[in-house]
Amino acid sequence: MLNGSCHCGTLRWYYAAAPEAATACNCTICRRYGALWIYGFDGKEVTTEGDSAAYIRGNHIAFHFCPNCGCACFMQGLRKEPDGSRRMAVNLRMAGDPDAVQSIPLRGFDGLNRFEPLPDEGRCVADIWA
Repeated sequence: MLNGSCHCGTLRWYYAAAPEAATACNCTICRRYGALWIYGFDGKEVTTEGDSAAYIRGNHIAFHFCPNCGCACFMQGLRKEPDGSRRMAVNLRMAGDPDAVQSIPLRGFDGLNRFEPLPDEGRCVADIWA
């Protein structure tokens, strides 16, 4: 299990699976947050603790951050899946143990122009944690 928190520890996330990859998106908000996302579903792979504030983008996604220290910790889809679950992603940059996530493959996503995956460059999280 992976876990992470905001800087002050008020907001926490837990990821109960082995992530296939971390996503580095270049859209306007992910670029500003500097986030690396790993995806799952609320209550399945992803659970959270603590009070958060949220920035709702459009009518489909909420970015949750700590109201105390401001760290962007996770995002949650606003639309429910057919089984009632919600798609979520946690920000891997908030990981409690950076060593535990260094070998996770890194995948680029063009969320700015084409909204599609970028070619695989064979990098992992450690390659950008200089």
